[in-house]
Amino acid sequence: MIAYLLLLVAVLSRVVMLPHPEWMNFTAVTAALLYFGARRPWREMVTPLAVLMATDYCLTVYAYHYPFHWQVYVPTWIWYGAGIALGQILLRGKASALRVAAGALLGPTCFFLISNYAVWVVSSDMYPHTLAGLGACYAAAIPFYRNDLVSTAILLAAAFGLPVLVRLMRAERVATVALRK
Repeated sequence: MIAYLLLLVAVLSRVVMLPHPEWMNFTAVTAALLYFGARRPWREMVTPLAVLMATDYCLTVYAYHYPFHWQVYVPTWIWYGAGIALGQILLRGKASALRVAAGALLGPTCFFLISNYAVWVVSSDMYPHTLAGLGACYAAAIPFYRNDLVSTAILLAAAFGLPVLVRLMRAERVATVALRK
């Protein structure tokens, strides 16, 4: 159930951040994908893909008022699947603090590298197709990368850490009660 709640938070976080460009990419998307991959069976993986694809369409057409060209989103949609797979590989059944931290670093970093390379490839009017142009494209995206790193780290720490903390607190309470008897 938490995976679906995080997916809802991912969609809402994208909408809420619209009027705040300085907070763009401070969303729950990466954390939701990683968590979904870690906690849900493969047969359910189409749900986050479909929901996030629909969100991309709605935001593009209704919020940004751009025409929708599905081809532009293919790298992002591939990454959505890769984010779920990363959660499945890295965090399924063995979500240690080190693995969660690795996911919080790898997820946003993969998205940063893939999505900005794709931007550079398709937008020759924004960035020249040179090494300097690629560097400029990545440099322009650093604030978005930072926001994705921070939001993913916070949400993954909460999603994986809070249940552990609750179990530890319960165990401590049980131990205290047992000592009093």
